[in-house]
Amino acid sequence: MFAVGSVATITGLGGIFKYLTPEGPKVPTSWPKVKVFNVNSMKVMQVYRFEYPLTDTPNNLVRLGSKWQPENGVGPNKDVVAFSAICQHLGCFYGFQPPGTSPPCNSSYVAKFPMGYCCCHGSQYDFLEKAKVIGGPAPFPLPQVLLEVDSNLDIYALAMTPPNIFGHGPGRYDGTSTPQLLYYDFSGGTPVTDATVGTTALA
Repeated sequence: MFAVGSVATITGLGGIFKYLTPEGPKVPTSWPKVKVFNVNSMKVMQVYRFEYPLTDTPNNLVRLGSKWQPENGVGPNKDVVAFSAICQHLGCFYGFQPPGTSPPCNSSYVAKFPMGYCCCHGSQYDFLEKAKVIGGPAPFPLPQVLLEVDSNLDIYALAMTPPNIFGHGPGRYDGTSTPQLLYYDFSGGTPVTDATVGTTALA
């Protein structure tokens, strides 16, 4: 009788433990493809903010103009690029600097080419070379949003390159593979859809 009761109790507890044990975060197995904007609606050197791949991870979209040929640029002039809006140093929002302009925090600095400048601690990113770090304390380049433009000149976000979106990854860039990158970048958030991506021009 005791043995039967014990088995029943253990079986019951097993069901409770199974219910209480988290299964871990469920993340997509591929990047979403969402429409971001249209090339014809973009002004040269104007920043447009959109969220990707999660509804709380902002990115900066910019059309640099036919004079500039950034790596992975898309559109008729291959001059449209997008990068995470979050500085890889401590997570501040950096500012985009067109050539010949100065950041509001450092009037003595003049951008020689399209770049990002973070006023928190001076990190600088080259928008022509996949946002590589060219100054300041940032340890990694900005993650780039891979884009595609269709025959109507609509721009679509297809994926993100490493390193992980700030605050989502393991804290260092070590050549993360795509499955790991998906796991980190999609953990703890809601993936965007065409209905939620949203794109706005920054002042």
